[in-house]
Amino acid sequence: QVQLVESGGGLVQAGGSLRLSCAASGRAFSSHVMAWFRQAPGKEREFVAAINWSGDIAYYADSVKGRFTISRDNAKNAVYLQMNSLKPPDTAVYYCAAADRTRITTMTYNYDYWGQGTQVTVSS
Repeated sequence: QVQLVESGGGLVQAGGSLRLSCAASGRAFSSHVMAWFRQAPGKEREFVAAINWSGDIAYYADSVKGRFTISRDNAKNAVYLQMNSLKPPDTAVYYCAAADRTRITTMTYNYDYWGQGTQVTVSS
């Protein structure tokens, strides 16, 4: 069992930066693929970024590639999303997710555990 709690969301102007954090509890955290998804009002939840258990392989949605960076610290049971050059279309609720698997996946149904989400709002 893994419990996830996100933090770090807020209101930022276009071009600004935010760093999201996800604190995980549970003994199996270090063996899980970790990811960030987001969901804007009226839209489906979409994949943003994922990282493998050891932190040496990451994968990004095309819409955030070059602007966002996912990282993890297994000693602290935490995963992060550094978001730079934010744009108004990045506005959404951001969710942390964990998958009990070794290979990165971008599909929501492959993730076993979800946080409650944190709101990110980018003003123009």
